[in-house]
Amino acid sequence: MPRSLAAVTLSALLAVPLSGQATPAPEDAETRILSPQDGATVSAPFTVTFGLSGMGVAPAGVEREKTGHHHLLVDVDHLPPGDQPIPSDDHHRHFGGGQTEVMLDLPPGEHTLQLLLGDHMHVPHTPPVVSDKITVTVSE
Repeated sequence: MPRSLAAVTLSALLAVPLSGQATPAPEDAETRILSPQDGATVSAPFTVTFGLSGMGVAPAGVEREKTGHHHLLVDVDHLPPGDQPIPSDDHHRHFGGGQTEVMLDLPPGEHTLQLLLGDHMHVPHTPPVVSDKITVTVSE
């Protein structure tokens, strides 16, 4: 196998978590949306502020015990699988730099927001560190 292909193959294998190797989270760890409040009516763009207790925030790719980074789930009905990296799309927004807030620009109407902490590889912890789901209405 050519060296560059071997490096790509090894990198791909390292990016996929192996079964049974979930990153543990303390039982008392919790994340929450500090603002806006559940049921709020907001004007776009608006700021979403993240809270975390019982753990620390570390950027994606940085493996430290009891740390992770936030993912904001927008209009998502079900949590993503707990044994796979959280998808990255308009409904699953990654904050791999360790950010604790975002300016969000959503179309008018009702939207749900929920936080899910991911480990250094974007995989949810065990047990999952997930916020309550809130609903906001973006005014026209």
